[in-house]
Amino acid sequence: SEGGARPKYPYKNVCLGVFLDGNCDDLCFIFVFIYTMVKVAEETRFKELSDEIEGEFYFENTVADATMKRLFATDASAYQEMPMAVCLPKTKADLQRLVRFAYRYGYSLIPRAAGTSLAGQVVGSGIVVDISKNFTEILELNTQEKWVKVEPGVIRNDLNAFLKPRGLMFGPETSTANRAMIGGMIGNNSCGLHSIVWGDTRNNIVELEVLLADGTTAVLNAETMAGEHDGFLGQIVSNLNILIRDKDNQELVKNGFPDLAITRRNTGYALDQLMASQNICQLIAGSEGTLCFILSATLKLLPLPPPEVGLVNVHCESMQEALEVNLVALKHGCHASELMDDVTLAFTKDNKTMESNRSFVVGTPKTILMVEFFGETKAELGAYVGAFVADLKAQNKGFAYPVLYNDDTQKAWELRKAALGLLSNQKGDYQPTNLIEDCAVLPTDLPEFIAEMEQMLAGHGLHYAISAHAGAGELHIIPMMNLRDTAGVDLFKTVLSDTAHLVKKYRGSLSGEHGDGRLRGEFIPFMMGEETYALFKEIKQIFDPRGVFNKGKITDTPAMNTSLRVQQATEKTDVKTIFDFSEDEGIVRLAEKCSGSGDCRKTHVSGGTMCPSYMATRHEKDSTRARANMLRQYYTEPIVNGSESVKEVLDLCLSCKACKTECPSGVDVGKMKAEFTQAYYDTHGVPLRSRLIGSFDKLMQLASLVPWAYNFIYSNKRLSSWANKLVGFHPDRSMPLLAKHTFRAWFKNRPKPTNSDRKVYVFADEFSNYTDVETAKNLVLLLEYLNYSVEIPQHTISGRAYLSKGFVRKAKTIAEENIRLLSGKISAETPLIGIEPSAILTFRDEYLDLVPSNLKPEAEKIAQHSLLFEEWFMREADAGRIKKEQFELVSKTIKLHGHCHQKALAGQVHTKRALSFPANYKTELIPSGCCGMAGAFGYEKEHYDLSMQVANLVLLPAIQNLSEEILVAAPGTSCRHQIKDGLGKIAQHPIDILWNARLK
Repeated sequence: SEGGARPKYPYKNVCLGVFLDGNCDDLCFIFVFIYTMVKVAEETRFKELSDEIEGEFYFENTVADATMKRLFATDASAYQEMPMAVCLPKTKADLQRLVRFAYRYGYSLIPRAAGTSLAGQVVGSGIVVDISKNFTEILELNTQEKWVKVEPGVIRNDLNAFLKPRGLMFGPETSTANRAMIGGMIGNNSCGLHSIVWGDTRNNIVELEVLLADGTTAVLNAETMAGEHDGFLGQIVSNLNILIRDKDNQELVKNGFPDLAITRRNTGYALDQLMASQNICQLIAGSEGTLCFILSATLKLLPLPPPEVGLVNVHCESMQEALEVNLVALKHGCHASELMDDVTLAFTKDNKTMESNRSFVVGTPKTILMVEFFGETKAELGAYVGAFVADLKAQNKGFAYPVLYNDDTQKAWELRKAALGLLSNQKGDYQPTNLIEDCAVLPTDLPEFIAEMEQMLAGHGLHYAISAHAGAGELHIIPMMNLRDTAGVDLFKTVLSDTAHLVKKYRGSLSGEHGDGRLRGEFIPFMMGEETYALFKEIKQIFDPRGVFNKGKITDTPAMNTSLRVQQATEKTDVKTIFDFSEDEGIVRLAEKCSGSGDCRKTHVSGGTMCPSYMATRHEKDSTRARANMLRQYYTEPIVNGSESVKEVLDLCLSCKACKTECPSGVDVGKMKAEFTQAYYDTHGVPLRSRLIGSFDKLMQLASLVPWAYNFIYSNKRLSSWANKLVGFHPDRSMPLLAKHTFRAWFKNRPKPTNSDRKVYVFADEFSNYTDVETAKNLVLLLEYLNYSVEIPQHTISGRAYLSKGFVRKAKTIAEENIRLLSGKISAETPLIGIEPSAILTFRDEYLDLVPSNLKPEAEKIAQHSLLFEEWFMREADAGRIKKEQFELVSKTIKLHGHCHQKALAGQVHTKRALSFPANYKTELIPSGCCGMAGAFGYEKEHYDLSMQVANLVLLPAIQNLSEEILVAAPGTSCRHQIKDGLGKIAQHPIDILWNARLK
């Protein structure tokens, strides 16, 4: 405006440039008025749509809605873009309303399943439609004709768990198969490591039920293109037939597409497949949700593979040698041939979960080619394996050939699948980058192709890791790149451009199975030719003239080096923490280590512990990924009410610690939650209930002065219900009762037996001291029965209750005090034995990151010799110092449920072995995750229902109908209490079972 005066109507989100000789206030007002009316109209539309939707719809600017939009702004790729809304539809009618709404008003819907896409397929500014929560039904199964009809949110491995008892399976698989959903697999045309025998998703589709862009439904199958149809489907089929029957178009496809012999081909739309088969489903597969919305899929099923499996792990001195071995493997009719290089192997060395899976590795190979064979009998399998190895030796290829059989083959496959997540443990600015991880060429071209690829990467000065579906000619090359600076972002595009030229030289496919998405879509015109790309745009127009479905994917894709996560992040190195996060380069970098791979989204069907709340709710907000994602954004981006958003997303984290080891990147959300909570208290104050829970030891100390009064209240249902409500606990929860005396008092006043030369220290944690006194007493009596001298060293509480509620500063004081008090006492000869897993394992987990540097060496020494009772028991038994003859010979069966912290930090093997130590005791693991109690979590009134949901996934159903003769073991005090509250059954600590098993 004239003279530099500001307009009267400054609007935060409006940018207007008006150049007039006079005052522009009135014109500015008109523009702002129009803009405001448009926004009001949009909000009104969304509000009306929200009222019609039965599911969840997030579009407003509230903390809850803004949080959801942030969580769906990313997937497993490098991209981040804020959607305008997020919907979790509940019914088909919801989906139809969404499509018709988008068609009418010109919005774009982004279909999303597990959100594990590596190329940004489900990132965009439209309305994200997440089908993963509610569209999870297996609708129909025909075992005779071998097909199954499923909704798009059915998980591949969960489907196969359902099919296995019927002798059937769905073949295509991905490394994410325990959370990848059928809808996403169709969108990406997923393949997997056995694709050379089981094919890709495209070739295993019988029929699709879809929503078209105008909101009408259609059933698509092999006959659709030949039939006559009314309405919008009729228009689509008519126009498609014209397009594919055109001789010039056929010539374009013939010349422009990858070599027909390459089975992994996922660049652009599969026009070549449509022309060859006349099956419209072939086109929908790999279309990344840009042509229609899948309502259900009828899938072809295969018989289960032969029962005998052998995996030959060929150790090679070079990459070239491994790729030559691959050609030999294909000649021998292998069922899978997968490659893993030394870079990937190196990252598995320090990963606790992968440690046991490395047992087959011999020396330091440059590459390992894992070649799998099936056989109906061991003899048949042996013949396949023997002939292959003999051929290799005759050709002098490979230097070691360890073979894994049957269940043991999973060790190698788990090692291979964990590659990307493990690489995320790389320190520094150079991080593993999904960029050229999906190119495919003919297997015979792989040796020359990879040689040129490595030369190109070396020319850019890049380090990288290589794994490959070598049998199918596909390479997963992961370069380490710095996307935090402009030069790195430019190189990001340059490397993909160079790769595209190289792939085209070999007439390969730039995408084999991961799709184009935001990453490779920009290069489709180059890879396929501009005229072929014009055909793709025509296909998009035929199916979706108003851009309803996943706009900006495959056609009209934005530049691949825009909308990157790191471009939106502000590096923060000044985040002060109480925990020592230096091993992870700070709390910000730890949050950033989450690759978005979604390992935390597996269900209880697949097993494991991570993530209990997600398993119960199936809601992205309740996944470990969501928590890491929100923390990352909170620490790196300006967010209005950011702390409230983080608090909301962290609310249902049970701090089970499973993410510390089950997450391939080791993203310890429990540790970050505690740190964030302490900072939140510092700013907002401490809630009374949290303070009471943290002060459990002090409260129990007071109550133990008059245990009869405490027990009277909590033995009376009405009084206990009232007392629970008073502090915010659920009225139906029972409280553990107090013993007549504390464990420490009993130990101090009892007659001392004659000392043994073999001395152990017992950690008298706060739970065992007050509420689990009988178990603690049994431990002492059992140790003395086994001829050990027992001492309770001077120490304070574990601090577990404080840690669980985020009182990190208090826990730090406790950790320092305990390390000082125990310094010089704990060693291999005089270990510290714990009763409650969550208490003793603080020495091996949180204490190491809480104590100052001067105490760290002693803390590490104490951690090394702080053992669960069962760990110590088996160590002594293996050394011959505990004998089977010291226990009874009666037969007993035990079902074991392990504590979450135990599973994450120590494992259950020692507990199972200890309980099976008496000659005729047989112990079976319950395939449960978290019990759902998680300390005080299950007591809190707002968390009670979820707590019981978690318990009812596996644990409670597994023991509900057990006969009284079968014992239930649970080392965790919370776990035992959950079982008691949930079923009225008594679970015993392994200490109690072994004490009762001694020779009387």
